[in-house]
Amino acid sequence: MDYKNSEAADSTITYNKNNISAPTENIYEAIAIIAKRATQINGDLRAELVEKLEEFATYNDSLEEVFENKEQIEVSKFYERLPKPTALAVEEWLNGKVYFRNPEDTQSEE
Repeated sequence: MDYKNSEAADSTITYNKNNISAPTENIYEAIAIIAKRATQINGDLRAELVEKLEEFATYNDSLEEVFENKEQIEVSKFYERLPKPTALAVEEWLNGKVYFRNPEDTQSEE
């Protein structure tokens, strides 16, 4: 998913509990699913950031040659301004973009 064009909230907002729990009919299960998705998003964003910062990395053993790389600072600031992974996960959840299944339900059907 393209996290950069997301319409997730940049700050904390209050959600209706019924909207969050509607797909699973259990608020605790819904929050657990959202938390797992937020962990996945965080891993994706972190890997993407590290990959972009590696482009600017200098491998010098000398501390005297430390300098500020403006491109690296701009990339870091861009990722800091993105919505938090939990906000992205909640947005995906409310829009029905998160696939989930309960293994206990699939076993009982067989």
